[in-house]
Amino acid sequence: MGQTPRTLIVDDSPTMRRMVMASLREVCPGGFVEAASGLEAIERLAVIPLALIVLDLNMPDMHGLDVLRFIRRHNAFGELPVIILTTRGDESSRAAAVAAGASAYLTKPFLPQALADQARTLLAPAHQAVASKDNDGDR
Repeated sequence: MGQTPRTLIVDDSPTMRRMVMASLREVCPGGFVEAASGLEAIERLAVIPLALIVLDLNMPDMHGLDVLRFIRRHNAFGELPVIILTTRGDESSRAAAVAAGASAYLTKPFLPQALADQARTLLAPAHQAVASKDNDGDR
């Protein structure tokens, strides 16, 4: 039996990672894995089954948009939901993230319920698809 997919929280602030995990605890049953940088996120992506990524844009080693572009270039991760959670509230940053393949874009400071609602919405289709596949095997 495989591992339950987890949620990857990518932010260079340990405090912000803890706040995100606290906000998503009820929504993400598989648990969490953390990354403090873009490169660390890519390493985690390669070895841990993921259901969702919450990604900051401003990080010291690799910009979040570069991480997002990397994710979207690989077929194995093409449908993986990615929520951008950043201090950058300008329209050009939002447009660049959407163009790069962001599933959602939220700004800091964030409302925990808004993040949880967005995650719930993005995770719902994945759970429905799995349930549908399971039901197809019963026919």
